Amino acid sequence: MTALHDWPATALLAAYQKQELSPVDVMQSVIAHVERWEPQLCATYLYRPEAALAQARASEARWHQGAPAGLLDGLPVTIKENIATRGDPLPAGTAAVTLVPAAADAPPAARLREAHAICFSKTTMPDYGMLSSGLSSFHPLARNPWDLSKGPGGSSAGGGAAAAAGYGPLHIGTDIGGSLRLPASWCGIYSLKPSLGRIPIDPPYQGRAAGPMTRTVDDSALMMQVLSAPDVRDSMSLPPQDIAWRTVATTGADFIKGKRIGLLLDAGCGLPLQPEVRAAIEQAAALLESAGAQITPMQPFMTPAMLDGMDRFWRMRSLTDLQALSSAQRDKVLPYIRTWAESAEGMSGNAVFQASQQFHQVRLATVKACSAFDFVISPVAPHVAFAAEWPSPTNDPLRPLEHIGFTVPFNMSEQPAASINCGYTAAGLPIGLQIAGARFDDLGVLQLSRAFEQIRGPQKPWPLPPG
Repeated sequence: MTALHDWPATALLAAYQKQELSPVDVMQSVIAHVERWEPQLCATYLYRPEAALAQARASEARWHQGAPAGLLDGLPVTIKENIATRGDPLPAGTAAVTLVPAAADAPPAARLREAHAICFSKTTMPDYGMLSSGLSSFHPLARNPWDLSKGPGGSSAGGGAAAAAGYGPLHIGTDIGGSLRLPASWCGIYSLKPSLGRIPIDPPYQGRAAGPMTRTVDDSALMMQVLSAPDVRDSMSLPPQDIAWRTVATTGADFIKGKRIGLLLDAGCGLPLQPEVRAAIEQAAALLESAGAQITPMQPFMTPAMLDGMDRFWRMRSLTDLQALSSAQRDKVLPYIRTWAESAEGMSGNAVFQASQQFHQVRLATVKACSAFDFVISPVAPHVAFAAEWPSPTNDPLRPLEHIGFTVPFNMSEQPAASINCGYTAAGLPIGLQIAGARFDDLGVLQLSRAFEQIRGPQKPWPLPPG
């Protein structure tokens, strides 16, 4: 039998409804599994098993009375460390931050609590979320459950590792350039970066989004029913909309028929595409075409100047943040981050302005390139998981963003984009397919993801803890 910690959320809810399972049994299974894995993975922060069991017992009583209090009642969930939870500090992954309890739940955490999910742990991230890695000056080094010598990606590092390892079915992370999709790709899970404002977040920032991290598309659609409620704290929050999230569960492969899908195999910038990644994406495109999609190869629309401009602007923003710290605090920041940010010293006002304009140029180019298609597919990243100890795939602070050419355009264009596993390397490392849709078509991205999930073929068993 499948262990309870491996059950999808949709199946758990059905079992709760029939009183075939108890949230207490599920939470106990998750806790036992976390304790087997966590010494190796280091994915959790503020892990609270006893409080989780108390929540599970309360949920069990509600289900026995036939009166669940919310859509996610009794389902285990983790929350990325930078999403505020009331009373808990937000280290932002770095030892340089003064730990101050948050005054209130940020919108995603508030929605999960209102739905009575069991929020049993936060998950780890790298310093300031500025790495695609689990390397942090505050948290222990996070690792990838598929291969402990590799990292899980980032900055939603702990969330990706936790989902792949089976720390329950539901996890939430954030993404400003690929921080949901990169760990999803490298950990073999599913994640949706929604349209900007679809899931309110506090504080909001250009391109920043929160999103689900799950093993199945259905579970992400379930989370979207809860997370997509508007919140006034996010100035970019979208207005209320009745979206048929529930239809994702009944979406079949026939959804693919007639869809116009662009195939992007060249990001136009950054690292070259690894042959095994290319082969997996081409195979995914062939599967979609055989199911009735119209696949059209695309020319790259990003340029090195666009990526470099965004990089330079983010360096200056981070330098400004570092300069606000005391010298003792700055000394605690990862040297890689400091070297990267301090390289912006001496930038002129004109140079900063020109760098800032590249965000809009990326937006214009992305929207134009995608306008001829219903969806665009591509690699999530040009390569698979890399050494856990490395801050970035290049291990070079002056070439830090060479891997986000496929992901960052959809942050700037505000379009929804997902990562779904589409294959493995000869060494067994997962490879993610990115599915991007038109702005606001989050439901369509989930539906195409669900359809692809049904035609992609058998998946490797999820990794098990050592020993």
